[in-house]
Amino acid sequence: MQDLPANFFQEPAQTALTHLDRTGEAQMVDVSAKVPALRQAVAEARVRMLPETFAAIQAGNAPKGDVLAAARLAGIMAAKQTAQLIPLCHPLPLSKVEVQVMGDAELPGYQIRAAVKTKAETGVEMEALTAVSIAALTLYDMAKALEKSIVIECIRLVSKSGGKSGDYQIAE
Repeated sequence: MQDLPANFFQEPAQTALTHLDRTGEAQMVDVSAKVPALRQAVAEARVRMLPETFAAIQAGNAPKGDVLAAARLAGIMAAKQTAQLIPLCHPLPLSKVEVQVMGDAELPGYQIRAAVKTKAETGVEMEALTAVSIAALTLYDMAKALEKSIVIECIRLVSKSGGKSGDYQIAE
């Protein structure tokens, strides 16, 4: 095993992209000097489908069972696993994860929204985005026997608060 360089634990010179080191290699950002703060993020996604598929899910007639409960639970579980899925994300102690899967007959389909909260050195945007992404994929998986052409779309950050970069709210 190689010895660590003498400057391994020193802060690198600031680069324009914090996830790259001096040589351009990917690195996990050192957040050890940051003070833990309350941080929240909200993300959303849409799942569009045929009216017949939407009606079957709303009526509880999907072959695999309760589509919406499975999607909500998968989203919560995914938020807690974000650091395992996305290489440079920090593992965070999540205080709250809420996933809503709301029927929208106008789509037709579902609006998925996740709200995530922590008190930590870095934000929870990726956890919220991961939650809606996996909830949407689970909805697809649970309903694919009814329709293969379901579309997952518009996965995006809606808002975030806390941290050095300040608050963000999507412009509608």
